[in-house]
Amino acid sequence: MAAKHESAVMGIDIGGSGIKGAPVDVERGVLLEERLRIPTPQPARPKAVAGVVADLVRHFGWTGPVGCAFPAVIDDGVMRTAANVDKSWIGTDGRELFERRTNCRVTLLNDADAAGLAEMLFGAGRARQGLVIMLTLGTGIGSALFMDGHLVPNTELGHLIVRGQAAEKRASASARKEQALPWEKWAGHLDEYLHILEDLLNPKLFILGGGVSKKHEKYLHYITADTPVVPAEMRNDAGIVGAALAAK
Repeated sequence: MAAKHESAVMGIDIGGSGIKGAPVDVERGVLLEERLRIPTPQPARPKAVAGVVADLVRHFGWTGPVGCAFPAVIDDGVMRTAANVDKSWIGTDGRELFERRTNCRVTLLNDADAAGLAEMLFGAGRARQGLVIMLTLGTGIGSALFMDGHLVPNTELGHLIVRGQAAEKRASASARKEQALPWEKWAGHLDEYLHILEDLLNPKLFILGGGVSKKHEKYLHYITADTPVVPAEMRNDAGIVGAALAAK
């Protein structure tokens, strides 16, 4: 599907286990076609990942702008970190690589930032003012900060130290599974982390994303933070939609 109107943008969400994408109507925040997911190559090195991105673009017959969400701190298209992908990404000009492989204009941004953009415009954060913190609870903890709806990019709040280790080692979804933590115990770890963020940043709202957002009834009632805490609404489409929004 070639870009046929101004509100159509291709969104791609690159993760450690899967790379998924679809054309998006960025005015409504909906996918225009059923998304396609391709397993992330292992090891997830630049050339291999770029090949999958090119395959997704070809699958949809896409010729317009492309937004890519990627698990890294990104500075003007260059990867400065690499989370859950090969470390050879660090220092790589991802935008140049993807543009060369797809023959499309490509916008790159951090994956949590992408999910946050979607939530702020079409999900749990819409019309919210003040400081909103989106946390994606998955293999690690991604973070996206918004002040009066404006993104503060490339935050890494999952790396804050709590009890001698990174918060994501205690409060991510993978930490709960790997340590076989009951929901109440894990929620205590998450609650302690949220209290620290409250003390540091005084947010108006926390939005919790990632797969555990679908199971919020199992743990949200254990949270004692003063700041309102709500589950994300965009679910698995958030990264795709947010990536497309960034490239609009």
